[in-house]
Amino acid sequence: MKILSIGGLATVASALLGVIVPVAANPEPRLGDFRLSGVWLQQSTYRGQAAFELKMPSSAYQDPAKEKLSDRNFMAWLPVDFQNGEIDVEVASELAQDAPDYARGFVGLTFRIDTEGRFESIYLRPTNSVASDQVRRNHSVQYVAYPDFRFDRLRKEFPEKYETYADIGTGRWIHMRLVVEGNHASLYLDGKLQPALLVSDLKLGPNQRGGVGVWLESGTIAHFRNLRITHAR
Repeated sequence: MKILSIGGLATVASALLGVIVPVAANPEPRLGDFRLSGVWLQQSTYRGQAAFELKMPSSAYQDPAKEKLSDRNFMAWLPVDFQNGEIDVEVASELAQDAPDYARGFVGLTFRIDTEGRFESIYLRPTNSVASDQVRRNHSVQYVAYPDFRFDRLRKEFPEKYETYADIGTGRWIHMRLVVEGNHASLYLDGKLQPALLVSDLKLGPNQRGGVGVWLESGTIAHFRNLRITHAR
């Protein structure tokens, strides 16, 4: 395995050699290491931890009176060549003061971002997790593939297949570990041994590859730290 690590040291087990091989991590990235798609990114502190803060301008919020709500490509991402492996990150989100009513604290991961701007994504709607409406609770975690398989299409054509409930919330750190292999992706939350979401048919196919990023949508202030990308051998 080859590791690109954001912060800290990583240790990789080599199945071939049967030993633990320490791998020096890359230093904490500069803001310039990220490519930005419609967002602002700055170094900050959240819940006492050094982190990156991610925002989008309120002028970019969607207006449901004028357009259909849909997933878009607002994110900060690293131009790595990721196809298979693992992505670890801690994320947190809160609602902006001017957040629209439909805001859910949207935050998540994008991966296999290609030169045409296509990508796969698994993201969170933390406020749904604690909603009093069970249907909303069932929409706490979402898989999409941009631009052709956004949440509204997937929900209509494949009800319940690409989203689920998870015990999450705004205002706290949430650990996301995403394992990607071929057409399959498994999301693990907060160190749990069982995946919160399984996707067995990634829409862009097993040969898709590219960058990795942190994504958000309207009305969210997002925070992230300890982003680590492990490439499968």
